[in-house]
Amino acid sequence: MANSTSTSISTTRTATASSSAATHSLPSTSSPSKFNPETGYHDGDIAFLVISIALVLLMVPGVGFFYSGLSRRKSALSLIFISILACAVTIIQWFIWGFSLSFSRDVVSSGFIGTLSNAFFIGVLEQPFDENSAHKIPVLLFAVYQGLFSAIAVVLAAGAAAERGRLLPCVVFMFVWATLVYDPVACWTWNPHANGGWAYEMGVLDWAGGTPVHVVGGCASLAYSMVLGKRKGHGTHELNYRPHNVASVVIGTVFLWVGWFGFNAGAALAPNLKAVVSVATTNLAACVGGITWCMLDWKLERKWSAVGFCSGVVAGLIAITPGSGLVPIWAAVPFGILGAGSANYGTKIKFLCNIDDALDTFAVHAVAGLVGNILTGIFGSKAIAHLDGTTNIHGGWLDHNWKQLLFQLAGSFAGGVYSFIMTALIVVVLDLIPGLSLRVSEAAEVLGIDDSEIGEFAYDYVELTREVGIDGGAGSTMDGVGETGSMFSNAQLRQQQQQQQVGRSASPMIASAAGARAFPREDTKDSAIVFGSGQPAFYG
Repeated sequence: MANSTSTSISTTRTATASSSAATHSLPSTSSPSKFNPETGYHDGDIAFLVISIALVLLMVPGVGFFYSGLSRRKSALSLIFISILACAVTIIQWFIWGFSLSFSRDVVSSGFIGTLSNAFFIGVLEQPFDENSAHKIPVLLFAVYQGLFSAIAVVLAAGAAAERGRLLPCVVFMFVWATLVYDPVACWTWNPHANGGWAYEMGVLDWAGGTPVHVVGGCASLAYSMVLGKRKGHGTHELNYRPHNVASVVIGTVFLWVGWFGFNAGAALAPNLKAVVSVATTNLAACVGGITWCMLDWKLERKWSAVGFCSGVVAGLIAITPGSGLVPIWAAVPFGILGAGSANYGTKIKFLCNIDDALDTFAVHAVAGLVGNILTGIFGSKAIAHLDGTTNIHGGWLDHNWKQLLFQLAGSFAGGVYSFIMTALIVVVLDLIPGLSLRVSEAAEVLGIDDSEIGEFAYDYVELTREVGIDGGAGSTMDGVGETGSMFSNAQLRQQQQQQQVGRSASPMIASAAGARAFPREDTKDSAIVFGSGQPAFYG
């Protein structure tokens, strides 16, 4: 989220603003009538934020491709679709009242949530972001930028529906969750106005969403997964599968990596030195995180895992998010190491809790986000924060501000606990409403979410059946789908094996660095079909 403290909120609140590093706010309350929008805006600042918006938008399909590659083939499209669908639903919610609840000038006395004074973007066109700043951007542009951060958080939470959740209740969940969970946390973390957010007033440092996006999104995913229940076959060989498309994981990682520069550097709201520092720390933490996770995988399996590297990159990016514009460049190294390392071993938490968090969203986002928040309290630097010439903070342990770590822990655990409890309540209530049951039937789960909920596929199974000569013409419906979710019936599989007289079975196993995941090689099965070996294809 945008770092509003890169500009002075108001001359009378400089001392208060100095206690919080990364905030998002509406313009100061000085008279907007004196501002001339035709001459007052800086084209370079506007262009900078427009580019940042485009980069953050790129992260939405990035999450989708990343999650899709980790899943099974029969639900691959659904995860990409959920990502872009969540973006659309959240942007609409943000326009209706989300932005106002998060960043309106009028905040309830408890500093918990805003009002509806800016609902439907009322009053966001006539005034700049901050009249007292040398860098001025329209509030409307700021609002659009903020909406994408809300969308990313919703994508993380909704990803918990992977492989067994219905789409309709998931869409309703997106709208309700953004209103009741994300908006209040964003308000109390970043709203700097009179009687602003309680965490902001306390002095919690969060440059670009360590708590509102990652901790909150990760904890929501864990709660959603808990209520939704385990996938069919959880704890058995049925769910011991390898990510079906590592190329999609890599592509998603690249999208995320590039988009994260808009996510972190764009939070400066201007092309200044703080944005430059944010670019440097973001990139370095990603590289260190990727190597760290990859090394942990190698230590366990003596394999250089591409999935492990990509997971580490994402964990490093998440860890550096709350401190990217507040810490020295060298601090990105411990952010990357500790962020990726903690997320790697955090994948065991779901087993301890006996919760089927299918995509390890909690481990990667909530755990790495928490570590990033803690490290920001340690490495936060008032010298780095003041590079824009206006922001003043007390810093972290580097500046002998020992109590900052307590503030970071308070903000992190408040956001995480609130998100987990509220998310659990939301999904429990939704599941009780007729027509909004969360989970698909067992038959639909076996068939796959792509077929049962969308009716479209990420891969062209029909063309594949033509090539291998399986009975059933183009457009025919394949019945008798087995437990694995194969598009071929058992009889057809036997017929194929008899015709080609090839029998081969191989499902070597690999495990993640923490021993938390194990996957059979689905690719060996599929390659056999494609090259005409007669090996059954299991689209699970």
